Amino acid sequence: MGHKHHGKSSASFLNADEILLELNLEGNENFLDAGCGDGFVSLKAIEKYLPEGTVYAVDIFDESIKQLDDYKQKINIENLINIEADLTKGIPIDDGMIDVLFMLNVFHGFTSENRDDVINELIRLTKDDGKIAIMDFKPFDMQVGPPTEIRISPSELEDIFKGYNLKKVYLNEEIGAEFSEGKSHYLMIFKKE
Repeated sequence: MGHKHHGKSSASFLNADEILLELNLEGNENFLDAGCGDGFVSLKAIEKYLPEGTVYAVDIFDESIKQLDDYKQKINIENLINIEADLTKGIPIDDGMIDVLFMLNVFHGFTSENRDDVINELIRLTKDDGKIAIMDFKPFDMQVGPPTEIRISPSELEDIFKGYNLKKVYLNEEIGAEFSEGKSHYLMIFKKE
């Protein structure tokens, strides 16, 4: 059925530098953090990886966006755009604006009923030569994350995205926190075919 996290952060067990290095950012891209939560990845991207880029931090949870707005005003960041929006209903950004669309610990929460809307929105937002990067929990029991039964394996994710003419161009199955069963996450990058 999915679940709601309402602003929970992955910052305590995931390393934003490790994640952002995987995305091979050039420094001037339009980057969208879809389901940004507390924005720990967005803020690290602004601080270190996108000095000439723009980061769109999007979340449905209004408190997350408010905290990011407060931080943005305090530090006077101009290339961070915070947007409160529901991915299933659309994000107010023009078609084809995004070079790198990133989604962390979010995709597993969409049901089969709203997954189509979400993927079509990711496609709409991303440039033709852009990247859609999905990082999510591996489907095994661990101390963090959603119930195992709603997690999606890398092969399942690839099959889902193939149905939308999105081709897997990269997979890292050894990323995230270390547990006895192995690393907690995988990261898969897709491009439009």
